[in-house]
Amino acid sequence: MGSMSRAFTTACGALAGLAAVLLAAGASSGAGEAGTTAPAADGTAAYAVEDFTYPQADRIYQETGILLKRGDGRITMADCATAANVLQVYARGNAAPTCFGVTGNGGFLTLEMKSVYGIRGNDFTTKVDMTVDAQEKSFDVDKNAWTPVGESADPEGREHMLVEIRTGK
Repeated sequence: MGSMSRAFTTACGALAGLAAVLLAAGASSGAGEAGTTAPAADGTAAYAVEDFTYPQADRIYQETGILLKRGDGRITMADCATAANVLQVYARGNAAPTCFGVTGNGGFLTLEMKSVYGIRGNDFTTKVDMTVDAQEKSFDVDKNAWTPVGESADPEGREHMLVEIRTGK
């Protein structure tokens, strides 16, 4: 029994030493920091974890003033001139609409787009959420037609911010 106890103690010590080395290596390499990945213990590639943040959102915000937050990747900004079946979002202060393409059976996108007053729908069933003052309001967007939303649908003409688009078939 004594030799078995010594073997167990030796094995535990070796595992503790290996754990300390791995922890130190992870801390010095930055593993576990946001936006980084580390290889799995067996040397294979680690799994990517989707956080649903919108790619290049900082650049888009700088160029357009539209803050794209999160989504499932099925509603994306699109070129109004070349993309087909897009949602056209009209905002006061913008000379042209901002277009969003929808793929698959529908999706969602959270964003912040100021002064929205109208949306031209596409082939999808679309609902948008907007905020005004401290209230949240929802609007159903007509398919393939212009729908007044936000300040154009508000009796007081208050400025509304588009905060979410949800689509489905």
